[in-house]
Amino acid sequence: MGDNLAAGKKHFWNKKPKKELTVDDITIVDRKMLRRAVGAAALGNAMEWFDFGVYSYLAVTIGKIFFPGASQAAQLIATFGAFSAAFLVRPIGGLFFGPLGDRIGRQKVLAITMIMMAIGTFCIGLIPSYASIGILAPILLLTARLVQGFSTGGEYGGAATFIAEYSTDKRRGFMGSWLEFGTLGGYLLGAGLVTGMTAAMSTETLMSWGWRVPFFIAAPLGLFGLYVRLKLEETPAFQKHMEEQDKREHEKPPIGVWQMLRKYQAQMLKCIGLVLLFNVSNYMLTSYMPSYLTGILGMSELSGLLLVLVVMFVMMPLTLFWGHWNDHLGRRPVIALGAIGLLIFALPCFWLIGTGNLLWVFVGLMMLGIIHTCFSGTMPSALPSLFATDVRYSALAIGFNISVSLFGGTTPLMTAWLVEKSGNVMMPAWYLMGAAVIGLITVFFMRESARKPLHGSAPAVASEAEAESLIKKIKLRRQQKNH
Repeated sequence: MGDNLAAGKKHFWNKKPKKELTVDDITIVDRKMLRRAVGAAALGNAMEWFDFGVYSYLAVTIGKIFFPGASQAAQLIATFGAFSAAFLVRPIGGLFFGPLGDRIGRQKVLAITMIMMAIGTFCIGLIPSYASIGILAPILLLTARLVQGFSTGGEYGGAATFIAEYSTDKRRGFMGSWLEFGTLGGYLLGAGLVTGMTAAMSTETLMSWGWRVPFFIAAPLGLFGLYVRLKLEETPAFQKHMEEQDKREHEKPPIGVWQMLRKYQAQMLKCIGLVLLFNVSNYMLTSYMPSYLTGILGMSELSGLLLVLVVMFVMMPLTLFWGHWNDHLGRRPVIALGAIGLLIFALPCFWLIGTGNLLWVFVGLMMLGIIHTCFSGTMPSALPSLFATDVRYSALAIGFNISVSLFGGTTPLMTAWLVEKSGNVMMPAWYLMGAAVIGLITVFFMRESARKPLHGSAPAVASEAEAESLIKKIKLRRQQKNH
């Protein structure tokens, strides 16, 4: 362990300065269980983003099926309106699943959200078209999206918490980055499937029944994800927290939601600011760009789909790259680097995209994707570190989903509306720059969490030898401080 890690233990060990430290006071992470936990959490996120990839890449088709008669721009806005509506109920899902995860455990709640997401996605494929049942069709589409949004309210915060609490302090950034690796993998699977179908099917076949196929695939994916999550054990940090809570049950009752919001007000604002930066960039690239390229710039659907697909593929290893390096460089510098990158390059990127030349469009998209990996590789470890173990799931689920609902998920709708009203195709770039400014302000007030224990939790290491080495370093520091 480095000096940063030892320094990061102060808030934990200073609570009991007279206690002689032992290996039992330190969490030794089971590597096999850690790999299973990371895989199960990433799989659920992949399931969520499989749906996003399918919905985003089929946005133009869905608009024609559920909102016929409107102009192409109006269809796009209506489709993204249904997309954004799901985000309005995400905070409600966070309020429901977050406290539940802090009360009954992370693993149980993540199993529930997994199956709910699969059901909501599967049901979209069952909805008849507007031509068959009229106005009831978009209403049912909205209902299915609301089910998805409610369940997703407990998904990301729980998955990030699950991985963070299972990881060692030295590698929490890298292990957390696998969550976003799953995000990109799920998106690629959904988007790649739609791209292949678009190339293989005629427009009539795709409009008739082909568009339903990707949504039906959610059922077996969801069942597999549920099976994997049910096989997991609860996180070590949560198990220790519950043991301590049982001992002091009559002395100190669990903190309520409103008490938590008041106590962690500053951290909640930081969470909202970071998530705003992360998700405006995310949804701009993954959800809005495919439709921007085809609906606004007039590129062929297949060309637009393939370009974004290739960018997503390149982003996957880069996300793990930044996951590794934020454990060494720190979370703050990496996030700040991405925010500064957006400020400098957002306008040039959209100028390149606006040329319509395939090469320059690809370069512009790739630059945006590379910048975004600074966030995708870092946020899954930075966000859980803001909150203590007893409220981590609740606070992260609520803060994350408030920010996503207000700023992230509405990004496709807002940018489509701004472009339509202003006639300025550069509006998405200005939107990204605004998010970058807010992100930089938030990073300034953040505390560094790399290579440090989670707030309120014991240090976590990979072996007993590492734990003994850490104890010796802490004892040595105490002796040096006393003299």
